[in-house]
Amino acid sequence: MESPPDSPIAQSAQSFPEKAYFPGHSKSLEGIAIRSFCLGIALALSVVSVVLILLFTSSPLWRLPFFIGALSTFHFLEFWTTAKYNTPVANIGSFLLTANWPAYAIAHTAAMLECLFTNLLFPNRSWAPLYSGHIILQLGFIFVCVGQFVRSAAMVQAGQSFNHTIQHHKKDSHTLVTTGLYSFLRHPAYFGFFYWGIGTQMVLGNPICFVGYTIVLWQFFSKRVKHEEALLIRFFGDDYINYKNRVGTLMPFIGS
Repeated sequence: MESPPDSPIAQSAQSFPEKAYFPGHSKSLEGIAIRSFCLGIALALSVVSVVLILLFTSSPLWRLPFFIGALSTFHFLEFWTTAKYNTPVANIGSFLLTANWPAYAIAHTAAMLECLFTNLLFPNRSWAPLYSGHIILQLGFIFVCVGQFVRSAAMVQAGQSFNHTIQHHKKDSHTLVTTGLYSFLRHPAYFGFFYWGIGTQMVLGNPICFVGYTIVLWQFFSKRVKHEEALLIRFFGDDYINYKNRVGTLMPFIGS
């Protein structure tokens, strides 16, 4: 876990920059290696589990390891894209494993439990309206894959102008990106995670968590976009106002 910025460990790391890479510090190479290894193992086991369940059973519980694999991929790519394209700020926190803790962990635990108990207690019951389960499943796959691609690509294109935390002071490296994905999507990284999160619940077949995720994600990004755009207008003035008026978020009623 990353040390608080006012802790003796963090202050020591600031005084001796090389110490930041030692165990227990924010950029600990040991901590990064362990997290990367665990995420890789989780992804590998998830892929093997999905394949074995689909090959040898008719159980819908392949959805659980798929979800774990999607989570492992997401968290690894959060760190990797930051480390490669925004290297100065990359640290253990860039994995986002403890972001919004404990609400984030509770949400994913609830999703897995709903999928598990629903399929164990009602194995033959379809919760999708009008026998549309296969359509919802396919849409869920599309949302997860497209959402992950758009988020990672947005982080790559923004480079050092992207940060996991809202910046209240404009840095010299902070530029207004309006090309690539940003030419037709405002906040594409948020767009990606919004639909990625909803898509995972469609794949899991979770009616309760689908509604819950949609509400929570909408509230989170609605507040975040409003707060962040007030700062972006302060940073870039009319340039951002014109960009905002020209390009939408493609998330319903967010940033409109």
